[in-house]
Amino acid sequence: MRELLRPLATATGLVLAYYLLPMDRGFTPGTGAGLVLGLCAVAALFTWQIRSILHSPRPRLRAVEALATTVPLFLLLFATTYHLLDRAGEGDFSERLGRTDALYFTLTVFSTVGFGDITPRTEHARIITMVQMTGDILLLAVAAHVVVGAVQSALGRRAGDDGQAGG
Repeated sequence: MRELLRPLATATGLVLAYYLLPMDRGFTPGTGAGLVLGLCAVAALFTWQIRSILHSPRPRLRAVEALATTVPLFLLLFATTYHLLDRAGEGDFSERLGRTDALYFTLTVFSTVGFGDITPRTEHARIITMVQMTGDILLLAVAAHVVVGAVQSALGRRAGDDGQAGG
């Protein structure tokens, strides 16, 4: 049971941090650099998690934990960026974005639902939204494929080890 609670606790902790950490400043060049560094950190974390899946005695569980960290972190990174971009007060979106609104917009872009109630209005906002769309595609397609492949590889290696031990 503890193994199942850890991914839930991780995702919950990330969302709590999003709502509790101070975000008083608007979007600055430093915020843009923070987004790039954050995306690099997500990629590095994902790479480390794939290695841990490959070496885990429970690769399926480790894959769930990896996705429960990577996906919320990725989405919250964009929600934070949208919120800070809106705080700069330049009318980047069709309406003001509080934290929940920014997270809502991030999730509608991620899910490709795109209700159209919140839309990026400026070039900056549209560029960041396009970066998220590209990242979403990579996360859904490539990352899912890599995670499934890592789990299958780990399970295959474990089955091979079990066969050698018995023979």
